[in-house]
Amino acid sequence: MHHRRIVSVSVLAALIAASQQAYAAESVEALIKRQSQEFSDASAKGDAAVLDRYLDDRVAFMEESGELLSKKDILAGAGPAPAGVSNTLKQTDFGLQLHGPVAVTSFTDELTEDFHGQPFHEKFRSTEVWLNEHGHWRMISSQTLALPEDPPALTLPDKTLDEYVGTYRAGPDVSYRISRNGDGLSGALGDAPARPIKAELLDVLFTPGQPRLRKIFQRDANGRISGFVSRREGHDLVFERVS
Repeated sequence: MHHRRIVSVSVLAALIAASQQAYAAESVEALIKRQSQEFSDASAKGDAAVLDRYLDDRVAFMEESGELLSKKDILAGAGPAPAGVSNTLKQTDFGLQLHGPVAVTSFTDELTEDFHGQPFHEKFRSTEVWLNEHGHWRMISSQTLALPEDPPALTLPDKTLDEYVGTYRAGPDVSYRISRNGDGLSGALGDAPARPIKAELLDVLFTPGQPRLRKIFQRDANGRISGFVSRREGHDLVFERVS
């Protein structure tokens, strides 16, 4: 009986220790989540004091444009928004992995901007790395990507849609075929299944679900479509019309 009590006490102690460890991990997650949201709030408001408090002096901060900023750069660019403009950043789907004194987070920042009475929305996907030194968690790395979305689609007349129908080639073994699909268009690269195509503007088409790509059509001196360029991040792949 005495032996069984010792075992029970040992098990109880192990459970308490595990519970304390889990509680500590939860506390760290809550702390980092709060600080990360406060950092987003400060970024939206241009609050240099909060940014200074949470940024490590050695931080490597890559913003959505791809520019790599230092703490000095971030603080120098901080400041209130221009008159008539207000921003809020709300974090969603927050996740955290804890590796001793290092915490790695991932989340989506949802931007809501009021631009002189006009609402504007955008989403960013971010990861942050926080380091615990001397009892303080500070950000040592951040990377943010803008999440592109499909643009509003424009309705074009049937006659205009018919002008895009044809086969285009970027090389001897790379072809793209555009066909009418009911009251719209569809396109297929090689033998791949056809997908719907929509117009953003006249002679600027896109495939829903591929917001990074645009098909920009070119016309000859007679106004007939002669081909298009497939543009992604400012780089073009040329397709010439063959039929």
